Amino acid sequence: MGKDVPPAPAPRPASRVRNVALVGRAGAGKTTLAEALLVATGALPRPGRVEDGTTCLDSEEVEIRQQRSVSLGVATVEHDGHRLTLLDAPGSPDFVGELRAGLRAADSALFVVSAVSGVDAGTVQLWEECAAVGMPRAVVLTQIDRPRADVDEAVRLCQLMLGEGVYPLHLVDRGPDGAARGLVSLLEPHVEPARVGDHDADRLRGELIEGIIGESEDETLMDRYLAGEELPVADLVTDLETAVARGHFHPVYCASALTGVGIPELLDLLVSAFPCPEEHGCPPVTRPDGAPAPPLSCDPDGPLVAEVVKTTTDPYVGRVSLVRVFSGTLRPDVAVHVSGHGMADRGHPDHDADERIGVLSAPLGAALRPVPACPAGDLCAVSRLATAETGDTLSSPDEPRLVPPWELPVPQLPVAVEAASRADEDRMATALSRLVAEDPTVRLERRPDTGQLLLWCVGDAHADVLLERLRVRHGVAVTTVPVRVPLVETFRRPARVTARHVKQSGGHGQYAVVVVEGEPGPPGSGVVFEQRIVGGTVPTQFHGSVEKGIRQQAQRGVNGDRPVVDVRITLVDGKAHSVDSSDAAFQAAGALALRELAAAVGTQVLEPWCEIAVRVPAEYVGAVMSDLSGRRARVTGSEAEPGRDRATVRAEIPEVELLSYPGVLRSVTHGTGSYDRRPLGHEPAPAGVAVPA
Repeated sequence: MGKDVPPAPAPRPASRVRNVALVGRAGAGKTTLAEALLVATGALPRPGRVEDGTTCLDSEEVEIRQQRSVSLGVATVEHDGHRLTLLDAPGSPDFVGELRAGLRAADSALFVVSAVSGVDAGTVQLWEECAAVGMPRAVVLTQIDRPRADVDEAVRLCQLMLGEGVYPLHLVDRGPDGAARGLVSLLEPHVEPARVGDHDADRLRGELIEGIIGESEDETLMDRYLAGEELPVADLVTDLETAVARGHFHPVYCASALTGVGIPELLDLLVSAFPCPEEHGCPPVTRPDGAPAPPLSCDPDGPLVAEVVKTTTDPYVGRVSLVRVFSGTLRPDVAVHVSGHGMADRGHPDHDADERIGVLSAPLGAALRPVPACPAGDLCAVSRLATAETGDTLSSPDEPRLVPPWELPVPQLPVAVEAASRADEDRMATALSRLVAEDPTVRLERRPDTGQLLLWCVGDAHADVLLERLRVRHGVAVTTVPVRVPLVETFRRPARVTARHVKQSGGHGQYAVVVVEGEPGPPGSGVVFEQRIVGGTVPTQFHGSVEKGIRQQAQRGVNGDRPVVDVRITLVDGKAHSVDSSDAAFQAAGALALRELAAAVGTQVLEPWCEIAVRVPAEYVGAVMSDLSGRRARVTGSEAEPGRDRATVRAEIPEVELLSYPGVLRSVTHGTGSYDRRPLGHEPAPAGVAVPA
C-alpha cells in the first residue's frame, strides 16, 4: 500500500455510518464522481490512482483495459465525523449481479445521471426496483461541463421518467463563458437572476418547498407558507433530510467531477439526508434449517449476522470477502458459522461450516487498510475465508442464522470452453470453481448429451470479462468453441424386423434371435420397451437383456451420435439356444434390432424446443414479438404486469435460436428485457439444422 493511502476511518456508531450505492447507466460518470468525492475527503491525493498505482474503485486489471466498471467498487472514507462507504455499481446490464450486491450492502442509492445523455430505460427500471423496497434515493446530474450538457432537460426527464417526488435542489451558476462556477440553492429566499439566467427560480423554489412541506411532520408549515410567511431555511433543510430518509422525496443535485462544483454539497447530502443503518433496518433471517428466527436490529451487541456481498481472489492475499454486518460485531480471529443456501442449481451447493475469521480491513478499491472490528451497520473485507461465497451468511456458531439470497438474473448465454493446452487443463477446474464462488450469476455445466463444458453467462460483456479473469487473475488460457445443440432422432413410421445374432467360433457360441415391432412414440416419451412373448420363445431371463441392448444403442444413436428418442419397441417373438444363448448375445440382438428398424423405416431428426417468458417494458412488446417471429418462434400470448408498465410475452422457440438471444433482447429493449426458459421437448428440425451427424 502506498504511503499516500490514508488509514482506515475509525469505527463509528451506526448513527454516524452511511452506506451509499452509486447506480446508473454505463458512461454516466459514476466512477469519476466517486473519485472526486474521495479526493474531496482526502482519501485520494488526486483523481484516478493512489501512489502504488492501484485505481481507487476499479480494482480489476480488466477494468483498466476496458475503460469501464465491471465489478462492485468499494471505498470507505471519513466526512464530517461520519464513516461513509461508497459502493460503485457497474452500469452495464450484464453485471446486474454486482449491482444487486451493492444495493443489498447499501442503505440508500444515489442515481448518477449524465446531463448529456439523460435518463435511459434501464435507469428507470432500477429506480422502480429501489422504490419497491422503499430504498431512499437521490439524483446527481454529472458531466454538467460537457459541451452538449443540458441540465434543464435532464431535470425534466428525471421528473417525467422517475415519477413523483423528484425536485431540483439547485440551479447552476454559470460564468460569462458558460462554464459552471457554482450552485445556487433554491432554498435561499432570494435568488439573483444574474446568477441563474432566465430560470423561473421563484416557481421552482415554490414547487420544492411544497414538496418538502408535504413530507413534514409539522402540520402547521403548509398554513404558514400559504399565509406568505418566509419559512426558515434551517427548518426546510431538516424536513428535507427527513423526507429523503423516508424514501419519498428525491432531490436532484448537480456536480462536476472535473472542477469540483457541487462536490461539497453532495457530500453534505450523503451524511445529513441519507439514512443510517438503524433507520434502514435489517433483512429477514431464518435458522439454517428454515425455522423462524427473531428479527434483527442494527445492534453491535446483538447476535452476529453478516452477509458476503462480493468475493474476489487476490494472487497474494487469497480469497477476499466483502462483508456487510447487519447485527453484532465481527472481530478478527473468532469462529463464525458460514451458511449458504438456495443457489445449488448454479454450482453453489447448500453448505454449513465453521471457519475462523482472519484479518479485517476497510477497502479503498484494491487497497486494504486493517481495522480492529466491524460493528453492525458497517462493511469490511475479510481475508482467507475458505468456503464462504458471495451470498453466504456469517453468524455465531452458537446461534447460526441464514439471510435469504438476493434476487439474481438467471444466466442465459452459454459459452463452450476448452483448455488451450494440457497445462491449462490441469488448472482450469480450480479456476472455474473460483469464478463460480466469486460470481453467483455464473453457472457451470458439463452437458452429458454433448460432453461440452458450458459457462453460462448473463451476456456477451459478462462472458468476455469472465474469460479475461481466467487468463489474467488465474493464469488459465481457454478457447471458446461453438455451442452444440443436441439433436436426436425418431422413427418415421412403424415397422417389424427380425434381428439375428448368431456366431460360432469353437466352444460355446452366441445365439440370439429377436423379432421386434417399432413405431414412433408421443413427444417426450423417450424409449418405451414392452414384450408380448407367447410360448416362451425368448426365455424370461433374457427380456431385460434385449431391453438393455436397445436402450444402450438408442443412447449411442444409429446415425452418428444422435440418440434415438420417442419410440416404442415391442419384443414379439424370437429364438434361443439351450447352450449358446446368453445375456450378452441377447443384448447384442437388441442393439441390432434397433439399427435394423432405423434402416427399414428411416429416421427423422428432432431439435430441442423451449418455452420462454420474456419480461419487457410495455413499449417494447411489439418489437419483441416481431423479432421472435423471425426466429421460428410461436408466440403463445402476452399479459400486462399488474400495477406496472411492463408485460410478459410467452413463446415456444427452438433452443438453437436462443444461443445468441440475450444480446439480441438487450439490443431490442435497450437493456431492459429479461427472460427465462424451460425445456419443452423435441420437434422435427428443418433441413438447415438437421445436418448429417
